[in-house]
Amino acid sequence: MFRSIILRSVLPLLVAAGVVAYFGLPYIDRLLRDWFSTDMQVRARLVMTSLEDALPPLVERDDLAALGNFANKVTLDQRLLGLLICRPDGQLLFETARASAAVSCADTLPIADGRSAVLHSGSGSVLVSMFGQTPRGQPPYRVGIVYDMSFADRRQNTARDYVIAFAGLSAMLLALMLVLAAWLLLRRWANILIRDISGRRFLDDAQSPPLWMPVLRQVRKVLHEMEESQRLEMDYRENWTPQALQLVVREQLHSPKMVVVSNREPYIHDFASDGRITMQVPASGMVTALEPVMRACSGTWVAHGSGSADREVVDRHDRLRVPPEDPSYTLRRVWLTDEEEEGFYYGLSNEGLWPLCHLAYVRPSFREEDWDAYRAVNRKFAEVVVREAGANDPVILIQDYHFAILPGQLRPRRPKATVLLFWHIPWPNAETFGVCPWKSEMLSHMLMADVLGFHTLYHCQNFLSTVDRFIECQIDQERMTVALQGHVCHVNAYPISIEWPPRWAATAPDVGQCRRSVRRRFGIREHVTLGLGVERWDFTKGVIERFHALELLLDQRSQLRGQVTLLQIAAPSRSKLPAYKALQEGTLAEAERINVRFGTADWQPIVLVGQHQPPEQVFELYRAADFCIVNSLHDGMNLVAKEFVAARDDEDGVLILSTFTGASRELLEALLINPFDVTETADAMLRAMQMPREQRQERMRLMRRSVKENNVYRWAGRMLMDAARIRQRQALQNVEAAPLSQRRRMS
Repeated sequence: MFRSIILRSVLPLLVAAGVVAYFGLPYIDRLLRDWFSTDMQVRARLVMTSLEDALPPLVERDDLAALGNFANKVTLDQRLLGLLICRPDGQLLFETARASAAVSCADTLPIADGRSAVLHSGSGSVLVSMFGQTPRGQPPYRVGIVYDMSFADRRQNTARDYVIAFAGLSAMLLALMLVLAAWLLLRRWANILIRDISGRRFLDDAQSPPLWMPVLRQVRKVLHEMEESQRLEMDYRENWTPQALQLVVREQLHSPKMVVVSNREPYIHDFASDGRITMQVPASGMVTALEPVMRACSGTWVAHGSGSADREVVDRHDRLRVPPEDPSYTLRRVWLTDEEEEGFYYGLSNEGLWPLCHLAYVRPSFREEDWDAYRAVNRKFAEVVVREAGANDPVILIQDYHFAILPGQLRPRRPKATVLLFWHIPWPNAETFGVCPWKSEMLSHMLMADVLGFHTLYHCQNFLSTVDRFIECQIDQERMTVALQGHVCHVNAYPISIEWPPRWAATAPDVGQCRRSVRRRFGIREHVTLGLGVERWDFTKGVIERFHALELLLDQRSQLRGQVTLLQIAAPSRSKLPAYKALQEGTLAEAERINVRFGTADWQPIVLVGQHQPPEQVFELYRAADFCIVNSLHDGMNLVAKEFVAARDDEDGVLILSTFTGASRELLEALLINPFDVTETADAMLRAMQMPREQRQERMRLMRRSVKENNVYRWAGRMLMDAARIRQRQALQNVEAAPLSQRRRMS
């Protein structure tokens, strides 16, 4: 009987395992090759996006040396064999050495423009993507991007080995199980033990991994390697443009519904004194960064409608297409009562969380009624976001400390949404954040986001330490993830930036004209060195400290009196709050005192402009200044520093930068200072005035390269690529979970 059971059960299992291995291998091969081919095609499109503007002039001049140098930069990716440039009839115009060994222009004739094909040569298989180009005034030509596919063969061989090993191991395990079952049957214990094994341990126990898990582990490994390769490609990519960001949204995220949420709106409409409606762009670093992204990606921006005329220009659904000159996305305004704005914005957000997160030594205030208003406003925004998103799986990008609990309020309403929360201000250490009375609830809601972004790794580490102290959860320090209530939040650093090139650069006057215009407008003589400060009127910006540094410089070096002026732009902000009202009064008093002490009839050491300036005028100020001082006492990033660098296409000017800004991690060629050290700040001003032009240019050249490569499109692209990977991973988990749930229903 024992022998007959083996013959009737074990042998068929071995045969079945062989059949699975025989028919499963071609399927695995095809699946992996399709994945790799798709990945290479996406890479080819990204490469072609960066080639479109630079290639036509080189082809027109037939400059082979320049083409070669350019191709060498483009083909740094080890899987990218090279480039071909061919006439439509197959005539060769240019080729790189590695590409010529693998494929010729004649081989590419059957491949249509915008298509890809796998070709086989003596050295292995390659994937060739062809793109037709018809530059104005030039004969048409085709660009071929050649990728090495030999790594796909290696991966397929590895996967084939896993399938064979899996089939053999499965057959052996099943055979052993059947032999054991037969032996137990002879001992009259079969019924009890089979029911126990099959009922509890093998079928229903969620901790027991499915038998096909080794294959999925290999698939996951392949996907992980592809993700890492894409991440490296993004980290070292030099040409992030709106078109490249659009490609990420289209190819990686498959064009989902995108919703941005912020308190500050990108355009404000107010009534002028004569009754006309005027529009202004607020002085906000967040708006400066996000507005170009929304222009590129479209979608809906949900924000508080704070302007006196905001209701007059929206439709019946409180929506408005913006920007006015070229509408590309929708602004959805949310209305708050005076009581809601008082508690939510002025109360908890700016008297509580803002001073709590900034080490500027202003005591935070926490009131229960402010917390109630904060929660109510976050609920109101959650309802609006759900209506605007429409789809079940939108991508929702939440901005800043005003909406810390919004991810937790959106999660039950849209469980399949991909929620990203970016924190624009610093995150303090755990001991400091422990002052907040509602820290546990706030942290729990924040962790319902899929991606939680900060400017620097230091802020990420502070956040993880805070969560570790106050929340019961699982933290993976290596992967920087937090698991809470079955949800995983990914914490990462995304240094924010500005658009490149700046939109005002195309219409701005030259630097000489800007200098003359600004000096004439503010009464500053031509021989006077012009220093510039541009901020919101905030106690974290160090405005009074820089006044004291200038005073010390004029006190110690009397020969500089009449030779330097600090033009300070201070846009009014949160003037209703006592701390801000006192700051504005103190700043005006200090500026007047210093001007009285040192000023003359035709010269003032400080010119203080306490009103909002339009972005194009601020850009003109950047171009006119001899040096720009950013001495923030504590700042998340500070985009003024990057805006100043981006405006200086003359590669001149000096940036004085606080080490307590996120920007100091990137702009290392600035004169870095401790803003609390007045003497060090005064010395930096003197050094900026005396620095040789060659040194100024070299420093500015390096900083401009950094801002160009790390622009706002790269910032958004990295976050959205991480969001795409999370969505792909969640889809894979759903595939894994489906067979287990089906087995449970069957049992």
